[in-house]
Amino acid sequence: MKLWLAHARQYFAAFWALRDARERKLLLISAAVIAAALYYLLLIAPPLSGREQLTKNLPSLREQVAQMQALSGEAAGLADKTGASVAAMTKETLNATLAAHGLKAQSTSVTGGIAQIQLSGVSFARTLDWLIELQKTARVSVGDAKITPLTQPDQIDAIFTLHQSGQP
Repeated sequence: MKLWLAHARQYFAAFWALRDARERKLLLISAAVIAAALYYLLLIAPPLSGREQLTKNLPSLREQVAQMQALSGEAAGLADKTGASVAAMTKETLNATLAAHGLKAQSTSVTGGIAQIQLSGVSFARTLDWLIELQKTARVSVGDAKITPLTQPDQIDAIFTLHQSGQP
């Protein structure tokens, strides 16, 4: 590498020595103009154009933020309204929803917003459908689940602990 650099310096020195003062001056001015143009094109122009673009887009971005904040407030208000309309989880409502899906609980206990349900020999697919419906309609989430597969396909024993949010 050093050898190559030494050859390049030697070549440039010989090239420079062959030029008269006027040519040297023209070459220096040309190199300075090229360096200034590259400096502007690579280091100054991109930030300036980016700044102009940001200045142009900033009002619309602020408007979008305001719209999103308004929608967020509206969604929070709707969540509060729908939270009050959810009926409290009772043993009867749980057994009714189980029966609607062709399931029967071996035992059901409800205390406040927490229910524990034990199912034996039930369809896994129907159990999932039942849980999905509970999540959508009654704002129930599964806090704990113990699922044991049986030898028959799609048959399980399960114990669920369910939590209801947004009770009246």
